[in-house]
Amino acid sequence: MAYLAQAEQQQRLEWLDGGEFAVLLDSAATGGQLTVGRFSVGKSEAPPYHKHTREDEVFMLIKGSALLWCDDQEMELSEGGIVFLPRNVPHGYRITSDTADLLMICTPGGIEGMFRHAGRDLSTPRPEGFEIAQDLLAEAADMYGQIVVGPPR
Repeated sequence: MAYLAQAEQQQRLEWLDGGEFAVLLDSAATGGQLTVGRFSVGKSEAPPYHKHTREDEVFMLIKGSALLWCDDQEMELSEGGIVFLPRNVPHGYRITSDTADLLMICTPGGIEGMFRHAGRDLSTPRPEGFEIAQDLLAEAADMYGQIVVGPPR
């Protein structure tokens, strides 16, 4: 079945370092086939060095620049660049531009649950001093097959 969600219908979540993650398509909308999300982040945003055990990931840098590490190989990712990250391959990135806009596609779907579990829905009021709790992030990563193999790079 086809699925359409205009921008105002897409869930937006506060994520690491004050960044935003928009759930464009989730597994419910795609029959479990894929998840598509979009990050809007600032300079130096960097997730822990990690690997996915359940899904392959495609990552496209729509705007900005970043350093990317994949299985300990360092690469530069420039605007319009795209990378395929197979499951079980450790990877991470660090944003080097002032801001960045990234598109993430994961197959099969389901990883959006991790973001929903640990992130904060932006349609709700922001509690004073809100931060994503590290224990909640670790719990979400474990629930959705993410393995942290090192600190951010």
